[in-house]
Amino acid sequence: MIALIDYGSGNLKSVRKAFQFLGAEPRLIKEPEELAHARAVILPGVGAFDDCLGALRHQKLEAPLCKFIRSGRPFLGICVGYQALFERSQENRSIEPGLGIFKGEVRRFGEHPGIKIPQIGWNNISILNPACPLYKGIAPGSYLYFVHSFYPVPEEPAIAATQTEYGETFTSSIWRDSIFAVQFHPEKSQQTGLRILRNFLELV
Repeated sequence: MIALIDYGSGNLKSVRKAFQFLGAEPRLIKEPEELAHARAVILPGVGAFDDCLGALRHQKLEAPLCKFIRSGRPFLGICVGYQALFERSQENRSIEPGLGIFKGEVRRFGEHPGIKIPQIGWNNISILNPACPLYKGIAPGSYLYFVHSFYPVPEEPAIAATQTEYGETFTSSIWRDSIFAVQFHPEKSQQTGLRILRNFLELV
C-alpha cells in the first residue's frame, strides 16, 4: 500500500492523479495507525510551512510519520512536504518546528533584479548525484515546474541530489537512503515529472 498523506494540502488530487496515470493507486491516509501498513509514503504540500506541520500534529501524524521515514521504506516529500523534513523555517517567523529528519532551515529567496517571488514556472535542475534513483533516465538540465518562495538549506551537503538557480543557487532535491524529497512539482512537470514518479514507484 502506498500512503498519500491527507492533511488538506492543495496538490493532493493532482499528485494522486499522476500516480493513477502510472498505474498505481495511492491510499489517502488521515489516521496515524494506517501508516504502519504502508510500503511507501508520499507527503505532498502546497502553502505554508506552519499549516503543514500544524495539520500533521493536529492529526497526530508527526510521530508515526517520522518513525516511517526512519524505517528504511521509501518516502517522497513534495514542495512543502520537502521543507517539512528540516528543523525550522523563516516563513512568517514560523512557530511550528519542522520534523527534524535533517539539520537545516527553510529560507526565503533574497531580492534580486529581475527575479519575482514566488518562483512560479519552469526551471532546470543540475543533477549533483547521478546515482540518485529518482533521476534514472532524466537528462541533466531538464526543466521541472516550481511554485515556491522558500527553499531548504541542508547542513549536510552530501544529501543534495539536484540544485537549481533562481537569483541564487538552492538545493532543489535531496536523497539519503530511501528518503527522497523535491522542491519542484513532478505531478505538474509533464513527461519528465512522470518519469521521476515512475522511478519512485519502481523502488516501491
